[in-house]
Amino acid sequence: MTPRVRGFTLVEALIALLILAIVAALAYRGTAELTSGEAQLADESARWRTLDALFTRLEADLRQALPRPSRRGAAIEAAWAAIPADDAGNTALVFTRAGPEFTLEPGVAGQRIGYRLRAGALEVLYWPQLDNLGDLVPTSYALLDHVTAFRVQAAMADGRWSERWPLRDQDELPRGVRVELTLDDGMRLERVFALR
Repeated sequence: MTPRVRGFTLVEALIALLILAIVAALAYRGTAELTSGEAQLADESARWRTLDALFTRLEADLRQALPRPSRRGAAIEAAWAAIPADDAGNTALVFTRAGPEFTLEPGVAGQRIGYRLRAGALEVLYWPQLDNLGDLVPTSYALLDHVTAFRVQAAMADGRWSERWPLRDQDELPRGVRVELTLDDGMRLERVFALR
């Protein structure tokens, strides 16, 4: 009598396939979660790097502010100006900083620069020359998208904050600047910079 070889029954094979399918599904879900988490972490890291670069640039520009007004024809523009630009209280900021960086005029003692919120993007503005701006349009570069509010306050000599600058009986440059940025996801960031 020949020995009988025993194999898997159809039910046993189906149960083994079911267990294998469950393990594969769990492994796929775990891998998908890891990949999704890594993508979210990379996006969040890129976002914070962009915000850090923005505030670093803004601080560098503000620290180079000069008490040098700009001439526009016969009119004189303040060395440092912060004014509400719209009904929502967003600020248009324009000032003279040490330069020249982008100008074609050698030896110019400064550069006109600005920041504004436009169409959900925070932009930096560069004027081609410091004086006699006339109707020259500044070159603008978007620094950050998805911004819903950009507010700037200037520190007065007595320590109070003002949403407008220049003010009567104050120096040409404020003592410090408070910048508030609100993103479209509701995140609100605030930084304070000392100018002198």
